[in-house]
Amino acid sequence: MELLKETYLSAGISPEVYDFCDEIAEGLKDRFAHIDEIAEYNQIKVLRAMQKHRVSAACFESSTGYGYDDLGRETLESVYAEVFGAEAALVRPQLTCGTHALTVALSAILRPGDELLSPVGRPYDTLEGVIGTRESNPPGSLKEFGISYRQVDLLPDGSFDFEGIKKALRPNTKLVTIQRSKGYDPRPTLSVQRIGELISFIKSIKPEVICMVDNCYGEFVEISEPTQVGADMMVGSLIKNPGGGLAPIGGYIVGREELVDLCAYRLTAPGLGKEVGATLGINRSFFQGFFLAPTVVAGALKGAIFAANVYEKLGYPVVPNGTESRHDIIQAVTLGSAEAVIAFCKGIQAGSPVDSHVAPEPYAMPGYHSDVIMAAGAFIQGSSIELSADGPIEPPYAVYFQGGLTWYHARFGITMSLQYLVQEGIVSLH
Repeated sequence: MELLKETYLSAGISPEVYDFCDEIAEGLKDRFAHIDEIAEYNQIKVLRAMQKHRVSAACFESSTGYGYDDLGRETLESVYAEVFGAEAALVRPQLTCGTHALTVALSAILRPGDELLSPVGRPYDTLEGVIGTRESNPPGSLKEFGISYRQVDLLPDGSFDFEGIKKALRPNTKLVTIQRSKGYDPRPTLSVQRIGELISFIKSIKPEVICMVDNCYGEFVEISEPTQVGADMMVGSLIKNPGGGLAPIGGYIVGREELVDLCAYRLTAPGLGKEVGATLGINRSFFQGFFLAPTVVAGALKGAIFAANVYEKLGYPVVPNGTESRHDIIQAVTLGSAEAVIAFCKGIQAGSPVDSHVAPEPYAMPGYHSDVIMAAGAFIQGSSIELSADGPIEPPYAVYFQGGLTWYHARFGITMSLQYLVQEGIVSLH
């Protein structure tokens, strides 16, 4: 459509960049139709859960103080448990982020002398301080409380090292943590099917071990979730996929009821658990965001696939590649230089609805082992279901793109990222 092209050009996109990206977008329509089918399935699943648990206007009322008898909070947790195929759920604004939700879960289950095992390699940067795997750890790490940690790296082809995992499962291995997404590591994201196979293998060796999945960035990408293939617990953030761009804060923990209860005791206090925790008037945002989440995730997923195809065609290594199946919304692009990572992120920032006039710069961000650049012109601070990109300024200089509340915005942001790379002389389309 000529008018659409004129709109892009008026926003500072060159004709060459627009035509290059538009040709790629046109070639993805059939694949996008399949994504829409998954979104429709998940949309109806969420709708039916809300109907079953009788979501009503009364659920949107505010609670204060102790938050006793908060109908909205209790109903929301029933809806989450239903949608994710779990016995119980803890969905709270008091869980400040995904790392906090994971910390609560780990601290609730593990005791001195227990061991934590990761069979999928190194966890996300912010969890290293929680576990205690750094040379200098912050106070309160699991290591400080006498909880040991062991990891088994993935094999070079991204497959599980089953023999290594078998050897690593010890009598004191209490909990296995499985990170579905890649973090700052351009490895394959784990599909729900592969997670189920891994859990089945682990349980065949040690049935009593607790398997927990960090599901950040993976919700609603497929038609099932890890708790439906054997995970005892599943943890995520509401300012990622399930918040739908509307949740202003929060995290969730779902799984077996006795484990969720332990997490509630750790979040609040032993004996209080899920009975307290005022929602302060944000239940409506939680419900509405969860309702919209399948459609929002579909838009973000289309943006990730578009980004993979754009940068793969330019010769950059991308994970996942432009054609393989998707299991989260993150797209890794190895750009090869700090200058390219910074230019990419400046383009994403310039394509944002909030703070588009500012330029992101690398800085020493708490919880990370190197300087990190983050582009996020988001309505909710740090919301990575909204258009965003980030990455550590270190070799191999990979940037991680995710989000976009709509496909149209994701497309615009990726097009703008390429425009900035062209302007800096890093990429040539000729």
